[in-house]
Amino acid sequence: MGRRRWSPFAFTSVLLISLFVEARAFTHIKTSLCKWCDYSSPVCEDHVCTSNCNLTSFCTLEEEVCVAIWRKENETVSVRTLCHHPQQALDNIVLANYSSPMCTMLPQTWDSGLLFVCACVGDHECNDKLIFDKGVPGYSKINGKDVIPVVVISLVPPLLVAILATAIFYVYRTRHLGKQPKDWAPKRTNYQSLDPPEGRLGEANGSDYPGKLTLLGEDGHSDLSSTRANSLNHNTEQLPIQLEALVGKGRFAEVWRARLNHSEGQYESVAVKIFPAVEYASWRNERAIFSDANLKHENVVQFLTAEERGGGGGGSTSGGGGVGGPQRQYWLIMAYYTLGNLQDHLASHVLSWADLCSLAGSVARGLAHLHSDTTPCGAPKVPVAHRDLKSSNIVVKDNLECALCDFGLALRLDLSLTVDDFANSGQVGTARYMAPEVLESRVNLEDLESFKQMDVYSMALVLWEMVSRCEVIGEVKSYEPPFGSKVCEQPCVDSMRDLVLRDRGRPDIPTSWTTHQGMQLLCATITECWDHDPEARLTAHCVVERFNTLAQEEEEERSLLNQSTDIITDQQNQQNQQHQNQHQHQHQHQNQNQNQNQNQNQNQDQNQNQHQNQHQHQQLELEDEQQQTEEPEEQGSTTTSAPPSPRAERDSGTGTDMDTGMDTPSQPSPTSDTQASEPTKALSEV
Repeated sequence: MGRRRWSPFAFTSVLLISLFVEARAFTHIKTSLCKWCDYSSPVCEDHVCTSNCNLTSFCTLEEEVCVAIWRKENETVSVRTLCHHPQQALDNIVLANYSSPMCTMLPQTWDSGLLFVCACVGDHECNDKLIFDKGVPGYSKINGKDVIPVVVISLVPPLLVAILATAIFYVYRTRHLGKQPKDWAPKRTNYQSLDPPEGRLGEANGSDYPGKLTLLGEDGHSDLSSTRANSLNHNTEQLPIQLEALVGKGRFAEVWRARLNHSEGQYESVAVKIFPAVEYASWRNERAIFSDANLKHENVVQFLTAEERGGGGGGSTSGGGGVGGPQRQYWLIMAYYTLGNLQDHLASHVLSWADLCSLAGSVARGLAHLHSDTTPCGAPKVPVAHRDLKSSNIVVKDNLECALCDFGLALRLDLSLTVDDFANSGQVGTARYMAPEVLESRVNLEDLESFKQMDVYSMALVLWEMVSRCEVIGEVKSYEPPFGSKVCEQPCVDSMRDLVLRDRGRPDIPTSWTTHQGMQLLCATITECWDHDPEARLTAHCVVERFNTLAQEEEEERSLLNQSTDIITDQQNQQNQQHQNQHQHQHQHQNQNQNQNQNQNQNQDQNQNQHQNQHQHQQLELEDEQQQTEEPEEQGSTTTSAPPSPRAERDSGTGTDMDTGMDTPSQPSPTSDTQASEPTKALSEV
């Protein structure tokens, strides 16, 4: 049987039929065909602008509509075109009037400049033609023939200024700069310095000690004040940063320790958070959070700048595995803290009660600042919900205080936003630290306080981690995260839902922890913060007040202890003074007794002298009387006896009574014996 041949007519018919079927299938596609460019420069005339986007794509879902976002920032106009579901918020913008076939631009609130948004459906590429009801902002109605003169006239002044600036710069470089001294400090680019740099200063001038580069701020101190921390680098030139070592890696980005070079041999250490191109949304969200000047606080990580870096541009990289290649990257440059994050610090340190109060109180103060609608100075501020608070997203400063970081999932709680703006803020965060209402997907989007209550629950788990490593609880076990023994290392949402919702599980607080009076109050605060009912939880400001109360009580106890110590010291001093007085009194009494004894001895000596004098006087009187009685007898005897010898005459004239009595052989009369015995009797009486 021969092979049948196809005629040219039949072949052409089959081809036409297949093309017709494909065309019919193409026309039955129900999704919208839209312009889709992340960035394009529009062309405007009168009330209409053309997106000037060269890419077109069908929307993925039938419900999606064509959207165009027109921005004007610092005289730069750009248009972003895409497909988007109208029921979901787009960059915190609610789409309105999206059923029109024409893309009519509607103004929106934006802090950085002008913002117009439109949505349309029906016609193919309806978001290519942008219609402004009141004319295109910043574009004047000029006829075509007048464009060239106006452009020329408008370009003359900037051209003259540029020429003059170039000439001045050339003169400065060739003449003045060559005369500057060698120790002239290098010029700084337009960014703020962070904490005191740790680097090799070598022989740099102006340093007090080697190995450190001291950068003085406005207040004369080397660390950056929290009021000067957050700033954006608007320079076209990228900062001279050299990556050194990878210190952390998360779901969205990597964190590197880097060197911010100032001049040869001078640098300061900074932390660089590097987002890949696919995580541009996270980088943009965190940059938007940091760009709020009112976010600055001593317990919030210090932010330096944000940069977009391409494949071969930017600073050099090093440290083994440095970032390179053609892929675009997005950087956030912040302060570097040598003590690392709180989780690593708790794993390697046991806290004292003072350290616990310092770390926990600073976490509460940082979160209270995020949730507050005013700054500490009273200025209005947009509250921020962190939504991923955990110990690994908190860094420890050198003064043993904490600073909150990682705002990739943070949400600005702007009162002008509606429920639809928060519709895409569902289950976010880390499953281990998710609040019960987040695990159950029943967050009340109509109440902005519900986002703050989620953060308070996560903070309670962080406080529990710190308490479990404090020495005042008694036996301190090795570090483990919340629910460490009840779930796996990386628990999923389902396992946490069973543990937290079904079993109402919470980390254990043994009774031995509450023996310390301050720890008892802290554990009660933790229990109130992780309550199952969000409305029953404490606010971050209440937790700060609890810590303030705790500090006041401890201060009062210290003051009472000091007072009691002073009282005891005074009593001891009084007792010592009394003992000294008694000792002095006894010493004086002894001295008085000694003086009295001396006086008595002197009196006795005087009495003895008096008695001796009286005795001698009496003895002399007796001798005189004896002599007088002996004289008549001698006169009677001279009549019968021979005359006395010359010796007798001499003795009778000059001798004493006692010698006369001894030389006389005659016996004394009875009267003289009686008188002689009287002095002896008086002497014996004495």
